[in-house]
Amino acid sequence: MIRKTALIATGIAIGAGFATLGQQARAVIGAPAQAASADTYKNLSLFGDVFDKVRADYVEKPDEQKLVENAINGMLTSLDPHSSYLDAKAFKDMRTQTEGKFGGLGIEVTQEDGLVKVVTPIDDTPASRAGIMSGDLIGAIDDETVQGMTLNQAVDKMRGAINTPVKLTLFRGKNKDKVEV
Repeated sequence: MIRKTALIATGIAIGAGFATLGQQARAVIGAPAQAASADTYKNLSLFGDVFDKVRADYVEKPDEQKLVENAINGMLTSLDPHSSYLDAKAFKDMRTQTEGKFGGLGIEVTQEDGLVKVVTPIDDTPASRAGIMSGDLIGAIDDETVQGMTLNQAVDKMRGAINTPVKLTLFRGKNKDKVEV
C-alpha cells in the first residue's frame, strides 16, 4: 500500500513537472506569435489613423466604401496576381460568367501599361470574325478609355447579352496604328 502510494505520488510529481515544462515551452514558443500579433495590431491602428485622416482632411469627401475595398484589394493583390476582393456586384458578375448566361467577344486578355492587351482571339468568335489579333491593345470600349479601369472593369464593359454590339478602339503593331472594330 505504501509502495502504491509512493508510485502515485511520484507519477503526480512527474506529471506536474511535465505540465510546468509544457507551459514554459508554450510561453517561449508563443512569444513571437504575440509579438507578431502586436505588430499586426499596430499596423491596423496605423491604417485606421490614415483612413481617419483622409476622411477628415482630404480636399474632397472620399467614397469610404471604395477606400476600404481598394485597401482590401491592394492587400490581396500583393499576395499573388490571382487574389482579389469581390464586392457584391463583382461576385454576382462572376457567378453570371461561370453560369454561362452572357455573351462575350471571344478574346483572352491581360493588362499592359494601363491598356487591355489581347492575348489571343478564340477561333470562330465575334472577335476573330472582326479581325482582332493577338497583341492588339484595346484603348477604348464604346469610346470610353480603358486607362484607369481595372482589367475586370474593362472585361465587364465588353461583356453583354448575346448579339449586343460593342465598339473597340485598338492600337496595332509597332506603330500603334489606330483600328476601330
